[in-house]
Amino acid sequence: MSSETSSTPRPGDDAWLRAEQERLLEFARGARLPDGGFGWLDHRGRAQEDGLVHTWITCRMTHVFALAHLLGDRDAAALVDHGIASLTTLLRDREHGGWYTGVDRDGRPLTTDKSAYAHAFVVLAAAGATAAGRPGGRELLTDALGVVERRFWDEERGRLVESWDLPWRACESYRGANSNMHAVEAFLAAGDVTGESIWHERALRIVRHIVHEHARAADWRVIEHFDTDWTPLYEYNEDRPDDPFRPYGGTVGHWFEWARLMVALHASLPNPPAWLLDDAEALFAAGVRDGWHVDGRPGFVYTVDWKGEPAVRVRMHWVAAEAIAAAAVLHRVTGRAEYEYWYRTWWRYAEEAFLDRAHGSWHHELTPWNTPAATVWPGKPDVYHAVQATLIPRLPVEPSMAEALRRKPI
Repeated sequence: MSSETSSTPRPGDDAWLRAEQERLLEFARGARLPDGGFGWLDHRGRAQEDGLVHTWITCRMTHVFALAHLLGDRDAAALVDHGIASLTTLLRDREHGGWYTGVDRDGRPLTTDKSAYAHAFVVLAAAGATAAGRPGGRELLTDALGVVERRFWDEERGRLVESWDLPWRACESYRGANSNMHAVEAFLAAGDVTGESIWHERALRIVRHIVHEHARAADWRVIEHFDTDWTPLYEYNEDRPDDPFRPYGGTVGHWFEWARLMVALHASLPNPPAWLLDDAEALFAAGVRDGWHVDGRPGFVYTVDWKGEPAVRVRMHWVAAEAIAAAAVLHRVTGRAEYEYWYRTWWRYAEEAFLDRAHGSWHHELTPWNTPAATVWPGKPDVYHAVQATLIPRLPVEPSMAEALRRKPI
């Protein structure tokens, strides 16, 4: 995005983004757990004392610290190595293979399933560690890609199944768009680091099915929940609309996230289909239409029903972060002023509403009146979305973030 034109940087200017990146990384250091993994942070940046280690949080933080290492942070290498060690030992199912969703303080699995969501983040963390040149990173990436390919990738459908039981005997009948979206993110990173084009090709297959076919037919509201045959489950979790991982209806933030990833995929492919950019712009427009300021107050509602009416009105920090990132990449590739406008508008909103200058990081959840809340997400679990929002505007659209920093540090 354009740089500052006065002595005082505006939210979203390069100098402002660098300062915010450093502030977030400083907060994140408190997540390191002495016995392995990274913990769920509270509102002051202290790891919760329950002893639980979630795989997705450990992966996200490993990814973030890999980015920090590539940015020149002297302390980040040890944190990346800590994450790799945790994913190689503590969180790894050494009997059956793959990764637990998490473990308790005694090393026992938190759930009886192995999820595509967690495994996608293992791939992302390993790709970042590989780009950062950390010991064990490439081995972890090879291992993780092998598990994803053998256990989760459905070649016939061109998408991932959702989850298995621990010994890989029973596959859940549910299919989810969220885990597949993060697989697109992970596949782009893996393909960029390994040079293996199959991962970009698989990312395209996922996008084609979930966005170009299903979301396009649903007025660009991404369908999140499906059955085994990939038939949409429109009423899924209607009785639990604010479920943190499988909320009812359309999740507005995911539309921006898909849009950002589709722009990156378009730039990564040698002969990309034209619809990738068209669909990305349509998703962005739908996010503005259904999500932004639709209940008379600033901010994005969390979810909407299938008519586009707000279902859960709380504001999530990650939605704002993904909207900002999508605006940045779409402005980069189209040059259109509207994306610059939204980029600036949403950074101002994020600074006013989400950035916690007293205790660090961002408030992860706000009420519809933009005051801090914790009905869906207690505390400030990780800094993944926020850190990426400070980096994406300063990096090329492709390759993925860690590989881009490896090739040309900023």
